[in-house]
Amino acid sequence: MSHPIDMAASSDSGQAGRERLLVLLAFATFVVFFQAYAIAPMLPELASFFKVEAREAGLAVPAYLIPYGIATLVTGLLADRLGIGKVMLSSLALFVLLVLATALSRTVETLIILRAITGVAASGIVPLALVVVAKLYPYAERGRPLGWIFGAMAGGMAVGAPLGVVISPAIGWQGVMVLVACMASLTLVLLWCRREWLSRGMKMPPMTFSSVLTGYGELLRSPRGARTYGYVLVNSMFHSGVFTWLAVYLDQRYGLSPQHIGIALLGYGVPGLLLGPLIGRAADRFGRGRLLPIGLGLSTIAVLMLVEDLPLAWFLLPVVMLSLGYDMTQPLLAGIVTDVGRDRPGQAMGLNVCTLFLGFGIGSLAFRQLMDAGFPIAFGMFAAVEAVLALIAIRLFRNETPKP
Repeated sequence: MSHPIDMAASSDSGQAGRERLLVLLAFATFVVFFQAYAIAPMLPELASFFKVEAREAGLAVPAYLIPYGIATLVTGLLADRLGIGKVMLSSLALFVLLVLATALSRTVETLIILRAITGVAASGIVPLALVVVAKLYPYAERGRPLGWIFGAMAGGMAVGAPLGVVISPAIGWQGVMVLVACMASLTLVLLWCRREWLSRGMKMPPMTFSSVLTGYGELLRSPRGARTYGYVLVNSMFHSGVFTWLAVYLDQRYGLSPQHIGIALLGYGVPGLLLGPLIGRAADRFGRGRLLPIGLGLSTIAVLMLVEDLPLAWFLLPVVMLSLGYDMTQPLLAGIVTDVGRDRPGQAMGLNVCTLFLGFGIGSLAFRQLMDAGFPIAFGMFAAVEAVLALIAIRLFRNETPKP
């Protein structure tokens, strides 16, 4: 069984060292999500650049997310065998090179292929950051550091979405990719300086193929694991499906320029960036079972508001509510996963992030298909599913309360 690392044994020891590493991991997470969510608001611009329909350019989003999700199953296992430091730093180095290569794309097909390969390369960063948090912090204290990591995800969304479309007229979408590569390079250097500390105490015993399958089976067969991973999947489908196409919705519904689209989406991610650690503390204090239905309900209400013919001035409200709903669900579910899979953290978190990003990709594709019936129908159907999740969660997660 794995236990939190004894930080006193390190030359860079104690709470301060643990917190400094947390900051670096949060920044790495920020960079990955910045580039992932900078693409969606730029879909109208990408469609114009490559002279294709927005629906075709939109495939660049699931092309990144689905391979990312699948690859996390492998990177989690590699980390258990080789050590987190080696796998995470290698993933980050490849990520830098592939993001730079993406900036050189001259056809939409090349862009989509490179996005898929980049997704595979990036799969060893965020999942392993979550594993490190699970190793460094006991379950009863895990809400706050997980709040930092998921807050960094939200921050990447909040900054990546508007900044990408705001600065792309000046530097081009290619310049946005170069900016991402520079930030990732800085992160790589900083983590490289702490590479030995990063992997200390985190290498797991080698596993056979049979034990790997057994591990995944045990995680999914337990009632607690099955419901948690199930909610991760469907909730991520909901949020990605809605968010991916909001830029296209704003373009078609209000005729906004790229810069104004970025400003309109600024509210998404801000709650997690500002409130992530506080939400984590609330989860530790009051229990994840109490907060999860509230987060799911907020998301439902937000999307139902989009079904209505809202004046543009009111658009920020449902965007902020939608973001807050995400911040009150996915980090809490990840916290449960770290406890469900405490004996095999690499596998458990790899499966969590795999499920999360598969949901992101599938949700984006599903919403794309529903767009043929119009945005109100697509929003309404997604909201109905989220509402059902909220109601069922009251009973399914009622035992997720703080332990005395």
